[in-house]
Amino acid sequence: MDDPQRPSNSDALGKTPLSRLSRRLIPMTGRDPEEHGRVSSPLELLFDLTFVVAVGTAASHFAEMVAAGHAGQAVTAFVLAMFAISVAWISFSWFASAFGTDDWLYRALTMVQMMGVVVFSLGLPAMFHSVEEGGHLELRVMVIGYVVMRIAMLLQWWRAAHDSPAFHDVGMANIRWISIVQLGWIVVAFTHLPLAAVFTAFIVLGALELALPLLAQGRAGGTPWHPHHVAERYGLFAIIVLGEGVVGTVASSGGLLGGEDGTHWSGNAIAVVVAGVGLTFGMWWVYFATPFGDVLAHRRGRGYLFGYGHIPLFIGIAGAGAGLHVAGLQLEHHSELSDAAVALSLAIPVGLYLLMVYLLHTLLLSATDRFHLLLISLTLAVLLVAVLLAAAGVAIAVCLLLIMLAPLVTVIGYETIGHRHQQQMLQNLATEDR
Repeated sequence: MDDPQRPSNSDALGKTPLSRLSRRLIPMTGRDPEEHGRVSSPLELLFDLTFVVAVGTAASHFAEMVAAGHAGQAVTAFVLAMFAISVAWISFSWFASAFGTDDWLYRALTMVQMMGVVVFSLGLPAMFHSVEEGGHLELRVMVIGYVVMRIAMLLQWWRAAHDSPAFHDVGMANIRWISIVQLGWIVVAFTHLPLAAVFTAFIVLGALELALPLLAQGRAGGTPWHPHHVAERYGLFAIIVLGEGVVGTVASSGGLLGGEDGTHWSGNAIAVVVAGVGLTFGMWWVYFATPFGDVLAHRRGRGYLFGYGHIPLFIGIAGAGAGLHVAGLQLEHHSELSDAAVALSLAIPVGLYLLMVYLLHTLLLSATDRFHLLLISLTLAVLLVAVLLAAAGVAIAVCLLLIMLAPLVTVIGYETIGHRHQQQMLQNLATEDR
């Protein structure tokens, strides 16, 4: 995720059409980081679909555990799951941006990674259950899925190291560090360590996961990732995770429909549908208000910040979808929570998401804006008022509608004034590069 070293033959891929399956292997010499019109490939979009299952499984179990009154355990399991999901997706996406050839071997190895994601997803319920029960952390199936993914990833890095002298060192460094970290996960999953030791090891190995690009690419040099392609990939994954908001809306409102044919809509059902779709749409609008591709084109050195800074952002998005599901369970009287706790289960992930959008915008652009501080303050105030009203006995449906307004504060602020501030910041970046 650092600045690239461009090989002299970096245009090799440009001579081969990637829109159809190549009958021969294409040398993995690195893509042109300034390739015109670079967009996500159909293979990358298919790969992303496997993560729909993983995110959906994690969000569903999170919502059910929260509704059952096990909020602490639910948060722990959900953060572990979303961290692992995000790291797996990030690993593939940055490699694909730098070295994707789309030849038959690249596609076959990507399919193997997809199998690993499916196996990983199958292990999520056992992990959530083990955290809820306490005593141990069940990671075996999840780690087996990771092993499958990483075997394929190691073979991809070996191709890059073998085919490109310019990227040989970075390829071998990635192979070395990925193998070390994965061996650590295998030890944790398949040995009977005390629970405290398992969580300590999880923290250490998680930190190493985040440090992998620095360890592997620090001295060996960076990779030729494409700023607009990377930004598009993250935007598409954000949309996939936002889909959990729609899933949460359906899960919340389905049991609130009256009549045998489901045509008798209660006020609660209407409020949940409006709040769920409105909140999802507002969160989508907020994310795409920032042209991350243009920012990365000027700030390639902050690719690491952009890449891993999205992990808490993705957690917030998926958590919001789960929060909508919790609200539905509450309205159906299938929850052990108070109304205030239900409002918190939605307000906290929404607030985390919006805070991360503002933080990434500020850090990537190296610019603070008093107007942005005003907007995020008003946004958090809306969320706080919604929770306080729920604690005061106001109907949870009304509080959901109020939470829906939180991202709209940013949307209105951006569309009226904020876009001019942002444009000036981007112009300042362009001026710095001249």
